[in-house]
Amino acid sequence: MKISGSYTLRVPQERAYALLQTPDVLARCIPGCESLVQIADNTYEMKMKLAIASLAAFFDGKVRIADQQPPTSFRLIVEGSGKIGFLKGEGTLRLTPDGESTLIAYEGDVQMGGTIAAVGQRLIDTTSRMLIKRFFEKLGEI
Repeated sequence: MKISGSYTLRVPQERAYALLQTPDVLARCIPGCESLVQIADNTYEMKMKLAIASLAAFFDGKVRIADQQPPTSFRLIVEGSGKIGFLKGEGTLRLTPDGESTLIAYEGDVQMGGTIAAVGQRLIDTTSRMLIKRFFEKLGEI
């Protein structure tokens, strides 16, 4: 499933980039994230709870930040698995100044398998968009 969109963060570009590279900030902003622990350079082990429709489960996974081009772009790679299936995602975030704010444009691909994939593409798409929206809303509060 392809995802794309944008969000305006009311901080300068350098600050927005720094926030998106900070593990504590990511842990507070990723919906359902219970822990995010660095295990290597730009690689983190993550534990999170994910709920879609009547399915909810804990996922163990990894988050990796790659192709960093401070302060304009980077790639985020996420993979996880749990009792109800697996998820894999990869996306590019591009940051451009917008006055005193920063426009963050994202584009990527998400794959899900197992029981979680059985809930239907439309519901997964809606849930993915909701999770991304919550992430950016929390980021905007920091």
